Amino acid sequence: MASARPTVLSSLADRLAKGDTILSAWCGIADPSVAGILAHEGFDAVTLDMQHGPITLNEVIRAIPLINAAGKPAMARIPVGEFQNVSKLFDAGVSGVIAPMINTMDDARTFAAYSKYPPLGERSWGSYGGLAASGLDQNAYLKEANRFSLSFAMIETREAMAILDDILALDGIDAVFVGPSDLSIALSGGKQVDALSKEVDEAIRHIVARASAAKKPVAIYAQSAERAKAFVEMGAKFVAVMGDAVFLRVAAQSALKVIRT
Repeated sequence: MASARPTVLSSLADRLAKGDTILSAWCGIADPSVAGILAHEGFDAVTLDMQHGPITLNEVIRAIPLINAAGKPAMARIPVGEFQNVSKLFDAGVSGVIAPMINTMDDARTFAAYSKYPPLGERSWGSYGGLAASGLDQNAYLKEANRFSLSFAMIETREAMAILDDILALDGIDAVFVGPSDLSIALSGGKQVDALSKEVDEAIRHIVARASAAKKPVAIYAQSAERAKAFVEMGAKFVAVMGDAVFLRVAAQSALKVIRT
């Protein structure tokens, strides 16, 4: 196959490099067709959550081609510490992987190593979905993949906040992803979950400022459309909006309200 520039697979990296704002659907329902349906809506990407959602690695791998077939990049969040799944997800065709609870530089270095091919990392060869989606021959894919296979390190604890600049400076970490709820637990000393607190907003603005200085984008999960808009205004460049189960519940409530009033 002649070398060609990647399209869907690299679109997330290309748009973030230009400074575009990406709005992503968030999926945890186990049926891959749900992610496929949301990919055909106006979202810029679809993110699959293996940490808290019941969706498994096998179901994520089956959802990825449905998302890519709709012309959208796929993202996936791994469970805590399951770095062995990072390469599998990139091999299957995701454009980015989110790793939760990156609380030490060892965590960050391990994540980067699984995300990137040598000499930057230690990812081994075995891409099938990613290679097919890239439009590249294998050597061109090997050369380009470190650029468009994006690693998002989650910042959601005091420990992560303390080493934020070091995480951002690490080659192989492409972006940070904020978890507002866990951050609120950490900042309150385990006293409460309040993703809307003033302290959380101050921390988010600090993260955005430090990431901007490092020329790396900030991603974040938003529990509502209103919160998503606020995060965009704060400077987040990738915002995951609500979730498939929330969309289903809100639509059901809206329909019943119309019928019963």
